[in-house]
Amino acid sequence: MNLEYLQSFYMTVKYNSISKAAQILHLTQPGLSGQIKSLENDLGVSLLNRSNKGVELTEEGKVVFNYADTLLSIQGNIKRDLINLHQERPKLMIGACKSVGEYALPCSIYTFKHLYNEVEIQMEVINSTEVIQKLQDHSINIGIIQHELKQEDIITQPIISDELILVGNCDNSPKVLSLEELKEIPLILREQTSGTRYVIEKALEEKGISIEDLNVIYALNSPEAIKSSILSGKGFSFLPKLTISQELKKHCIQTVQVEDLRISFSYCVVSRKNYTFSECEQRFVDFIISSKRGFC
Repeated sequence: MNLEYLQSFYMTVKYNSISKAAQILHLTQPGLSGQIKSLENDLGVSLLNRSNKGVELTEEGKVVFNYADTLLSIQGNIKRDLINLHQERPKLMIGACKSVGEYALPCSIYTFKHLYNEVEIQMEVINSTEVIQKLQDHSINIGIIQHELKQEDIITQPIISDELILVGNCDNSPKVLSLEELKEIPLILREQTSGTRYVIEKALEEKGISIEDLNVIYALNSPEAIKSSILSGKGFSFLPKLTISQELKKHCIQTVQVEDLRISFSYCVVSRKNYTFSECEQRFVDFIISSKRGFC
């Protein structure tokens, strides 16, 4: 069995799209389809039913998919351990959502580096959806996202709780708004694939409000860009308390209470279900979920 073909099959199922999987794996769509067909020929079974809505696993495909998850994780473990044999320093690759990666994690990494100076640490700051994608395509082994995730192939461990707070500038922001008044103010949101956006949407849905009900003037993929817009009086936004602690201390921005609405969430460590951490990876996970993490 060709593991490259198995990975192509696995990624196609994960993204429910041959075109998306081909893009991530840097293959042409016909090339990826040919690999899946070769895998089906090798196994003597049909693995996928294809339609305009995407792909659907056959009964045989479900069996192969479960084994693919395990085999690809084992393959990743083998590659990692072989690489570590030839490296003088253990390497730690982390993917973190922007809300925690740009504000809290730098201090944690600094502290961890002092405890384990021999570890080479690289962190990529992206949004929560991209963190999960990189876990699934085995680009990283440890991720940190902005909300708990219920997904069969992902293990989630809470780190710390936070809340999203509505904020505006200090010149003309009200102190209290009703849910109906919330629909009228100019809002700046994160991009659709961000954890912050996901948490907001879920909280508002519980109140019978959709994003379409709001006066969203634009979306930005940077918390800093959103803060700049707020300070310039362009609008309001829901931001994690962790990301605005300095502005609140300096009284640069004004918090706005929304009646009958509190948006709480947890930052979480995420990893693949069947992946076995290396020694330094396990040390980091134990460290980041402990009180020693020292978020900024």
